[in-house]
This record gives sequence, C-alpha cells and structure tokens, in this order.
Amino acid sequence: MTTLGPTLGLTSGLDADQLTPAEHQLQLRRAVIASTVGTAIEWYDFFLYSTVTGLVFAKLFFPHSDPWVGTLEAFAIYAVGFIARPIGAAIFGHYGDRIGRKSTLIATLLLMGLATAAVALVPTYSSIGI
Repeated sequence: MTTLGPTLGLTSGLDADQLTPAEHQLQLRRAVIASTVGTAIEWYDFFLYSTVTGLVFAKLFFPHSDPWVGTLEAFAIYAVGFIARPIGAAIFGHYGDRIGRKSTLIATLLLMGLATAAVALVPTYSSIGI
C-alpha cells in the first residue's frame, strides 16, 4: 500500500487480491455507503430544485411571460444542471482518483450547498428587471 501523503492518510493502489476477504468486504461496504449517501444528497438537491422550479421560479423570474411559457423557461434553466452533470462527473472523477474520493465527495457536497444558498440570493425580476 502506498500513501499519497503523510497528512492525508489516503491509500492508493489497493487491489482486491491484496486485501483479506474481511478487509475487502469492509472496503466494499464503505464504498457502497458513501456512494449511496452522495447520490441521495445529490438527487434530493435536484428534487428540491425541480419542485421550486415548477412552483415558484416562473413567477419570480418570468412574471411577464405566459404562465406556461414562464414555466418552460424556468425548466430550461433547470435543464442546465442535468447537462452539466457529466462534465462535473469527469472533472470530479479525475480529482477523486488523484486526491481521494472522500475529499472530493466533501468538496462536491460543499459546492452544492453553496450553490443552493446562492440561489436564495439571486434577485428576482421585480427587484432588478431583466
């Protein structure tokens, strides 16, 4: 086993044949739990955005549009998040391999939280216009 750094304490180069069956099961369980937690938080975030997009964003950001058109405009902006997901997966997948998946998971969750908080600070159409 090699370490990436004395302060990080991360290991790399682990193969299933280097581990005992008990260690392999432990590593597998930890990977499944971390993946499940990360995916659940990500999809919860997308669920909240989709709910707010359908109910609120059209009225706040596109009030002079027809209600159906405003909702479609809001969902078009929401779709950017789904388009950006593969790009983010490529970028953060690279960093996950380089600096460790735990650090990368924490960074992505922090970025999602900051982005969610930043949405609350976006001024509406009535305050600044187009």
